[in-house]
Amino acid sequence: MKKFIIIALLAIICKSGFCIEKRDGTEMNRKYTIEELLKNFSKEKNTTHLKFSMSIGRIFMKGVSGVEIFSFDECDKKFKEDFNEAIKKLKDSAYETVISTNENGNCTKILLKINENFINEIMILTGGKDPAMIRIKGKIKRDDIDDIIKSNS
Repeated sequence: MKKFIIIALLAIICKSGFCIEKRDGTEMNRKYTIEELLKNFSKEKNTTHLKFSMSIGRIFMKGVSGVEIFSFDECDKKFKEDFNEAIKKLKDSAYETVISTNENGNCTKILLKINENFINEIMILTGGKDPAMIRIKGKIKRDDIDDIIKSNS
């Protein structure tokens, strides 16, 4: 019995050291998904949110139906730290991570949601002093992205 109590106490101590806190103050020791990230961070005070419709989205790239930009540069330091930590903890099986960097403690990730031969969503997340989220939705062909890369190289 004594052994069981010691193991249970060690488990509780270890668990409490590895929890992160959600924006609403509740503990969360699991990975963030994209939807949780949007839900927990997009409504923050001092967030700048721009949403472009289908017609404006096509200026960026063929096949784009909409673009959303969330800028958090006016948010407080605690928010920026929480957001950077959430990017580090991001794990969503619906998305494929194509770029993940952690330079000087500032995280950046680019994720794609792919359905058959099309990219349905591109998520660009960056932490640091000027954190932001960019969400690009549509039915984008890989060839269109290759063309943009070639024309800007």
